[in-house]
Amino acid sequence: MSTIENPILTGFNPDPSICRVGEDYYIAVSTFEWFPGVGIYHSKDLKNWKLVSRPLNRLSQLNMAGNPDSGGIWAPQLSYEDGQFWLIYTDVKVTDGRWKDCHNYLATCETIAGEWSEPVYLNSSGFDPSLFHDDDGRKYLVNMMWDHRVGNHNFYGIVLQEYDTQQQKLVGKPELIFKGTDIKLTEAPHLYKLNGYYYLLTAEGGTRFDHAVTVARSTTLRGEYEVHPENPILTSWPYPRNPLQKAGHASIVHTHTNEWFLVHLTGRPLPREGQPVLDPRGFCPLGRETAIQRVEWKADWPYVVGGPEPSLTIEGPQLAEVKVEPGYNEMETFNENTLNIHFQTLRIPLEEDTLSLTDHPGYLRLYGKESLTSKFKQAYVARRWEAFTFQAETKVTFYPETFQQAAGLVNYYNTENWTALQVSWHEQKGRILDLTQCDNFTFSQPLTGNEISIPEEVEGVYLRVDVETDLYRYSYSFDGETWTEIPVEFHSYKLSDDYIRGGGFFTGAFVGMQCQDTSGQNAHADFAYFKYQEK
Repeated sequence: MSTIENPILTGFNPDPSICRVGEDYYIAVSTFEWFPGVGIYHSKDLKNWKLVSRPLNRLSQLNMAGNPDSGGIWAPQLSYEDGQFWLIYTDVKVTDGRWKDCHNYLATCETIAGEWSEPVYLNSSGFDPSLFHDDDGRKYLVNMMWDHRVGNHNFYGIVLQEYDTQQQKLVGKPELIFKGTDIKLTEAPHLYKLNGYYYLLTAEGGTRFDHAVTVARSTTLRGEYEVHPENPILTSWPYPRNPLQKAGHASIVHTHTNEWFLVHLTGRPLPREGQPVLDPRGFCPLGRETAIQRVEWKADWPYVVGGPEPSLTIEGPQLAEVKVEPGYNEMETFNENTLNIHFQTLRIPLEEDTLSLTDHPGYLRLYGKESLTSKFKQAYVARRWEAFTFQAETKVTFYPETFQQAAGLVNYYNTENWTALQVSWHEQKGRILDLTQCDNFTFSQPLTGNEISIPEEVEGVYLRVDVETDLYRYSYSFDGETWTEIPVEFHSYKLSDDYIRGGGFFTGAFVGMQCQDTSGQNAHADFAYFKYQEK
């Protein structure tokens, strides 16, 4: 029996849905506007996890061109029944104003890392859909229902509707089965059946610091559902000093060792020193992560072991620990025909007119497309920040002919919040290195007038970022050995949900390689490698 340290999925890995198949365990997480859609992790021991699948990898399954920041894939749900995996997911198209335009779909596959089916459209009444397989073979979809009416609470309640596998559509009328508790903002429904009860697990309180996990039960599927006597069963809200904040949005698994566990969303704030007091609980640039807690049953109600406060360390299941490789190399070279599964792009896949691993073998070639503020076609390949301290590095060969062309290393939250160290062009200096910051859609170039000239004999330029908890700094080298740090500091907290203007954003910080050409000439940049190394 091992000890499990939380979180189990570090970096931007929110809204976990856990599924057991025999002695194998899988967790599906949200990816929002990042493509391919949905991340699925595998474990044998609930402690060591490996990213094994990104099932929505075709435009026919998921086209997010033009989707808003933090739109796209919200809260997928993974289950296994009838010899196949069932993946339910939402594509959110509108997030501002009174409406949440979102469409819910189903995809299936016999193997977790196989080719998933074309999507079956389900409904558009709200987000966080979940499929329940009843023991009589019938299947039901539950989701939160969105109420756009002025003066009404947006979270109308949880609705249920039967899914017909033969017709591949929902049948009958949707029925409201639960209005939630006085915590409100009732979402993320999951249904379970045990000992003659139907259990409805939900998230309430919103997905920030007052997030919570609540439970209700009924002897019939359609209710009436009675609320757990000690709701919420999990929350960080009364515990401002707990390093695991935002606890909520959970799902439950019964292990093959007859133990019960709950996985849930969490966020780890940066240390407060040096941060402005914009939010009393801090900022979480790693985004919302996934943690795990033990569950026990009392009088046919589930309880988190130790009480509702999330634990940083728990006792693992009665299983031998099975360690796994992380699935990525600290030094990623581009000698394969496909990108490492940890790399993602924004909103759409990058076809050969934008990304190529064969046009210059051994290099990742990006053809310049739209700016980092675009919600349509960016040539940006990135991976999640997974630790508070790390170093990322690349080498880029790029010959711009206009200031509208730039390529380099980018740290990114969304289209309105990012920084970039790029090779670009200047009328008097020729090829240069320049810094750009987009801070809540306010732009600055800290090196203006002091841009760094690139010697003519230099082909590839080495670029590096060192993230040291609350600050990060860029460096460059012309030979790969002698490095020069640029004397400009950037704040990590500005790449967090908690800083972004307007609220309602749900991702995390990314770092990666980008090429843009707003002249439309499709200038290309070649990246020799990408290094991500935690300190």
